[in-house]
Amino acid sequence: MAPALAVFDTTSVDNQKTGALGKTTSGKQLRIRSYPKFTSLQDERLYRKQHLAAAFRVFADRGFDEGVAGHISVRDPILTDHFWLNPLSMHFSLIKVSDLILVNEAGEVVEGDEPINAAAFAIHSEIHKARPDIHAACHAHSVHGKAFSVFGRQLDMMTQDSLRFYKSHAVYDNFGGIVLDREEGRRIAKASGNGKAVILQNHGLLTCGTTVDSAAFWFLSLERTCQAQLLVDAASRDAPGYRKILISDEEAAFSYQQVGTEEKGWLAFQPYFDEQVAKTGGSFLL
Repeated sequence: MAPALAVFDTTSVDNQKTGALGKTTSGKQLRIRSYPKFTSLQDERLYRKQHLAAAFRVFADRGFDEGVAGHISVRDPILTDHFWLNPLSMHFSLIKVSDLILVNEAGEVVEGDEPINAAAFAIHSEIHKARPDIHAACHAHSVHGKAFSVFGRQLDMMTQDSLRFYKSHAVYDNFGGIVLDREEGRRIAKASGNGKAVILQNHGLLTCGTTVDSAAFWFLSLERTCQAQLLVDAASRDAPGYRKILISDEEAAFSYQQVGTEEKGWLAFQPYFDEQVAKTGGSFLL
């Protein structure tokens, strides 16, 4: 039998926040999932770990794994200067809650049986330290993210999905090889500003969020947005008459509130979480 899932708080939220109609034709209030309210920090710790494990499996399904490269972290709600990461040499598709590694700010393993990726520690420790506003970060060597990162440029605001990153992403334009130095991690954290994503030049993508759910969804969306931009740029270069039409700042700023907020990022990840539970019978939740 699958283990019990965290109970969702389905308190009604207004149309402006959800983009959903508020009531049925009979007047019944519609209810939509929102981040759960917990009775204890232990319950919230379990929830964060379950959604972290799900995020790894979602990444695996999309081919974001590459050897021991790539990592996702989530801040521990009890030991708030500690965070949970993946083991160094376990495939994303196999990761369960019980496999996750808890490390402190010094990179020392507090819970778990395996080492972590040294680059993961160098990046994530500094991001979590510099950004108390975020609780999770994702980095992987996805194909289109790597390809787009070579140009060292920000995204064009040309599709609805790209607007999730309107004035909320940056480029880190100093490739320093494999990130093993914490100073490099500090520079990446600084480059992130208060945004949700950083394009690491000649390297790949990094996203962050107030939940592991939103951070993971931002990564999924950023990867596909990079893919779309690569296709559009190729078409506009090779086909005379194909001119890119960009979205105005006014429209982008308005639309960002519909697609780019943390609540929207969290909600957008829930179907992926549900899919993993359905596919596995919830076996990864233990």
